[in-house]
Amino acid sequence: MKRLDRLTTTELSAWVQQAKTQAERGQVTDRIPQLAKAYPGWFAVHICCKSGKTISFGDTACVFSLMSVIKPFSLLYLLEHLGAETVFGWVGVEPSDAPFNSLKQLVSDRGRPRNPMINSGAITLSDKLPGKDANDRTFLFCQWLNQLAGCQLRLDEVMLASVRLTRSTANQAIANYLAEAGHLENVETALDTYEQICCLSGQVEDLARLGKLLACENGYLSAQNRQIVNAVMLTCGLYEASAQFAVRVGLPMKSGIGGGLVAIVPSEGAIACYSPGLDNIGNPVGAIAFVEILAQELQLSVFS
Repeated sequence: MKRLDRLTTTELSAWVQQAKTQAERGQVTDRIPQLAKAYPGWFAVHICCKSGKTISFGDTACVFSLMSVIKPFSLLYLLEHLGAETVFGWVGVEPSDAPFNSLKQLVSDRGRPRNPMINSGAITLSDKLPGKDANDRTFLFCQWLNQLAGCQLRLDEVMLASVRLTRSTANQAIANYLAEAGHLENVETALDTYEQICCLSGQVEDLARLGKLLACENGYLSAQNRQIVNAVMLTCGLYEASAQFAVRVGLPMKSGIGGGLVAIVPSEGAIACYSPGLDNIGNPVGAIAFVEILAQELQLSVFS
């Protein structure tokens, strides 16, 4: 029997309570007005095991926008459609020690995005998604994920309107610089696609189902592409805190400023959490605390 499969609701409940006390240190982001409306005390967990067993706890009915948690999946989508050689002609796989929306980092790297988990890399890949315009690209990508993972993601139009109203000047500057460096075909389409895919929304169960695509063998995805995405998540998925959590937790993870977090336990399953309070890097405090407790108690680290 797998380690995740042995988890009981009693254990889960105790570990969630521990994580929730840490979550109080986090702050809900005010970068996007619609995100600022989240209640700081919300906390949800859903675990999908390879065996088919699922375990959930907390405010699982909450619907939230994936924001940057979508980045590993746009990488996966392009790897599947275009291949690694093409994709890594556009972006690197090196960790970044600068904030996720750093223009300075991009300039020092001469316009080549360091990895697909920071905004410069994700905007570059958004420019390459199949489809005639941003709406078409988002629809095709969302449909692909829903069909493969059996989840029910949808575009949150209210969130998208809020994002557009307060478009990030950092993202605009990054896109302009990428275009000057010859990495974007169309600045507006790239940004519009990026903003739309970040506003794909669902419940914590949907996120766990997405994670299971990366965790477990399936008949649809190349094992090599899954391995690539997991490796990039482990080294880059939590921005400049990635190395610290690779040591402390030892699982591929990806966070988003909406409060979502997915953690991959290769060959066993996926853990998804939602907890909107963030640390100063932009990672959800309670969600990471929960995965850390779980990984230590069940010895889930890929290095153990």
